[in-house]
Amino acid sequence: MKNRKTITFIIIVTVVAFQFFKASVWKRDNNVLVSRVIDGDTIELSSGHRVRYIGIDTPELREKEPGGGWGYKPRPYAEEAREFNKGLVEGKYVKLESDVQKRDKYNRLLAYVYNGDMMVNLEMVRQGYAVIYTYPPNVKYSKNFLEAQKEARKNKKGLWSDLEENVITPYEAGDNTGLIRIVEAEVTDTYLSEKVLILNCRAKFKVVIFRNNFSLFPKEAIRSPDSYFKNKTIRVCGIIKKYKGSNEVIVNDFSQIEVLI
Repeated sequence: MKNRKTITFIIIVTVVAFQFFKASVWKRDNNVLVSRVIDGDTIELSSGHRVRYIGIDTPELREKEPGGGWGYKPRPYAEEAREFNKGLVEGKYVKLESDVQKRDKYNRLLAYVYNGDMMVNLEMVRQGYAVIYTYPPNVKYSKNFLEAQKEARKNKKGLWSDLEENVITPYEAGDNTGLIRIVEAEVTDTYLSEKVLILNCRAKFKVVIFRNNFSLFPKEAIRSPDSYFKNKTIRVCGIIKKYKGSNEVIVNDFSQIEVLI
């Protein structure tokens, strides 16, 4: 009986010691070690935790196939974004800062990642390897991201280099999923709630504006979106996403929309 208790005690002590050792391997001065970079906006720590960068989105490396699996089909600048991210963090100690939500639906940690004083999320946007993806309630640095994106677009860096030559119609949006494009479309109607303003266009194309960004738009555009947008042609700039059978662009600032008619 004593031997059994002794063995149990040894096992418990060993497990606790292993966990402590494991933690000490990837932590140093409150920093964590990045074991590998998965893509432009996702990393894996030496602890095994995966971290998704808050506030940004980079082109996808993989695409879902008809059979249900994921095939390697990198979008333009997807590989470049991953390599740039590697140069900033892989094999290095970084510091993580959280926002309101700690994890996403895939159980990945959500964080602002720092290499020294540099916020990696922000640098990815500033150099044109990522676009801003402001999603409430994680909006702590939304204004900083917006300024960085304006700078990247003005200087035609990375993803923004050939933007003006790629104006498309909403009917072409489905063929450009995951890419930054300027979409020229007519607004057929609008939907306004406490959380979001949606501009519905032809071909099931939508422009989405979250409430936390309302203050960055003209007051009349939010108070009376029908009067401001309905039956008018707009040009919206952003990354095209597919959501519930529709193609959409999430707009974080009025500079991403131009009302033509």
